[in-house]
Amino acid sequence: MGSLVRHITVDCADAYRLATFWAAVLDAEVSHEDAPGDPEALVESKGGTLLFVTVPEPKTLKNRVHLDIVPTDRTRDEEVERLLALGATLVADHRVPDGRGWVTLSDLEGNEFCVERGAAERTV
Repeated sequence: MGSLVRHITVDCADAYRLATFWAAVLDAEVSHEDAPGDPEALVESKGGTLLFVTVPEPKTLKNRVHLDIVPTDRTRDEEVERLLALGATLVADHRVPDGRGWVTLSDLEGNEFCVERGAAERTV
């Protein structure tokens, strides 16, 4: 038997603040055991579990691993607008005229992630 991924861990400057952002992105909640100022914060969602850990050093380079997310109840473009309103930053727009492509955003601490088309958009 192999191993299972328990959660994806993200080093950050403020675990609870970043967990709160990602909980909003994923329509999830920060664990009831976590509070502002805690060194760790957990977000469990239908798609997986993210663990945010406060570390002293700042992020300095591009992510070597990133998340690709897909909206479940809206279009990719609507999701991008929602995430920008939550505080995400546009990094690169890879959408093409025929509707394919993705958008690269960064979270509150500069961690890049991509927003792809949802399942309904990929079938048209």
